[in-house]
Amino acid sequence: MDRYTYPCPLRWADADAYGHVNNALYLRFMEEARTRMFQEVLPADEADRRRHAFVVSRAAVEYRVPLQYREDPVDVCVKVAQRKGVSFDLAYEVRDADHVYAEGTTTIVAYNLDTGRPRRLSDVELAFLDRYTES
Repeated sequence: MDRYTYPCPLRWADADAYGHVNNALYLRFMEEARTRMFQEVLPADEADRRRHAFVVSRAAVEYRVPLQYREDPVDVCVKVAQRKGVSFDLAYEVRDADHVYAEGTTTIVAYNLDTGRPRRLSDVELAFLDRYTES
């Protein structure tokens, strides 16, 4: 199993009055990593993208250690924790070499934006997810 790792840059505006990264931003970090991870499997055509979209149906974050603002990026590691016919769970770690700052999960539903309904995952999507699925 591979895991996808995105080096997420921090912005000065991410820090709160205490100098640590605001807890709400961890969802943005997870979204950024997930979006970049899925770029290779999303269709190039906008109409196909609408028919083969993904939506988040659930998100959770557990904060482990405060992340102080710094210029170095933090790694967001993503793997597939579980998959079903129309949805899958992604597990995240926001970390560097020394600390895990947060762990999170999202449930993602394969969705057709044109019909406004969930759809089955395609064979191409399933093969993509298999690369990142825990054994």
